[in-house]
Amino acid sequence: MNSRAKRLVLPLGGALVATTMIGAPLAGVAQAAPAPDVKSSALTSSGNAKAIAGYWNSTKLKSAKSYVSDSTVSAKLSKTGAAKAAADGKPGVVAPTGEGGKSAGQSKNLNLPITTGRVFFVDGKGQERYCSGTSVQSKYRNLVATAGHCVYDTDTNKPFDNFVFIPGYYQGKAPWGIYVGAKVNTHDDFTVYEDYDYDYAFVNVYDGIKQQAEKEVDYKTYKAHVDKGGVGREEPKTVDLETYDRWTQKGGLGKVENISSDDEVGPQYKGALAIASEVDKWAWEKVTGDAYGLKDDKVTLKGKTLDQDDWPKSGSKLESRVEQVTKSEYDDYKGLAYKKVDDKGNYTLTHYYVVKYIKKTASVKYVIFRHYITTVASAGRLGDNVGGQGFSWNQKLGKKVFTFGYPTGAHPDGDRPYSGQTMKWCYGTTAAAPVVSAFKAEEQQAIKCAFTPGASGGPFLLQYKSSKRTGYLNGVVSLTLDSDKNNRYDRVTTPYFNGDTYGIYKHAANLWTGKLPS
Repeated sequence: MNSRAKRLVLPLGGALVATTMIGAPLAGVAQAAPAPDVKSSALTSSGNAKAIAGYWNSTKLKSAKSYVSDSTVSAKLSKTGAAKAAADGKPGVVAPTGEGGKSAGQSKNLNLPITTGRVFFVDGKGQERYCSGTSVQSKYRNLVATAGHCVYDTDTNKPFDNFVFIPGYYQGKAPWGIYVGAKVNTHDDFTVYEDYDYDYAFVNVYDGIKQQAEKEVDYKTYKAHVDKGGVGREEPKTVDLETYDRWTQKGGLGKVENISSDDEVGPQYKGALAIASEVDKWAWEKVTGDAYGLKDDKVTLKGKTLDQDDWPKSGSKLESRVEQVTKSEYDDYKGLAYKKVDDKGNYTLTHYYVVKYIKKTASVKYVIFRHYITTVASAGRLGDNVGGQGFSWNQKLGKKVFTFGYPTGAHPDGDRPYSGQTMKWCYGTTAAAPVVSAFKAEEQQAIKCAFTPGASGGPFLLQYKSSKRTGYLNGVVSLTLDSDKNNRYDRVTTPYFNGDTYGIYKHAANLWTGKLPS
């Protein structure tokens, strides 16, 4: 069957819906349908993983918004028909990996799985966003399942930036580390045709990264740390003139704002203050004489011609600095810095500064930059730390399942019952979902659940055992529906996991992500 064609709709209980085999080893199950076309897209290189993990500091984790796009949530959907999810072969399962007694806490006498967590990414507009996801069994213990729309942007036809998974996420904390996405594996019908019957993704992640205590350092130490792929951040602070002067004399970076042309003077002006002003790369090379041998070039300021000797040279007060940014920030940047993608695949902005001289006036605003670095340690493989849920496909509808996630968005009526900072769960029986033709969702299944946006990508788990905190992944939250038009979400849906889904999963479950550079 053409993988891009809609599946043959069969009545429930039809000949292809075989007896459930949950609990059987993979070796004992029948072969799934031939693997469909797999869309594999790189997310980032291993050399950039530490910087991406460092990007997601506690503040950004807490402030990230749940992901709501035109193709994820739609209120007031009516039951225009019932989806008829159909098996395309015999059912099968892959056994889960235990969690070694670890737990993400308890909720109403149910042990919450630490395999579930939040996925974070930066959308096409540069906004920090999040969905939910889960660790799933794989050969190299490096696989995360989530919704396709939480990894891949069908508007731009490329993955989102800065994708990470944090299992057991709780109020901005990453107790088992941050796992940076290496490769996302989806079905072509989702990435090409935006077909939400295939709204799932299996993401291979690098070994986890645990962030240690942050400390303030000088710029030289900061730059050396970041140049080696380390995690760091720069924090601007407005200060008075005395503090600015003392700071820059000690070798710290600073800048001034609100300078008028009347404030600019020559270097011999009594009481002149030397300040570093940002210029473009050409102007910097022109002043420093670093380009084309322009050692004798002249610079005119306020009608006075200044010799090269009147300006501090590169390597003293006149310097450049490199800033790592996200791809979205890189694409959107319109300033003076020189834009470049380095040999490690990092997006960089190189800022250039020349020294000007100004009068000390009250209108000038003085800014200094403080620099902080964070040392990191390897947390090891995802599956070794939190385990991995099993996997199942071609299962009958009418099964009892749990779903876990981090809802946080509002109901259509404006009510916000969830914070998104703690894990929640629903329990229900799978049934045919309403057809949502706008998203080509014609073969999904659903359970009754009042989750709001933020839960997208969370797992549907069959035979979840609270004592072991494991079950069998049988879906991921795709759409959040208000099926009775009362302005309250009442159902969550998932694509039906069939042989095609197993083919995508099997491909992803055998990919190795390699080692992070030390």
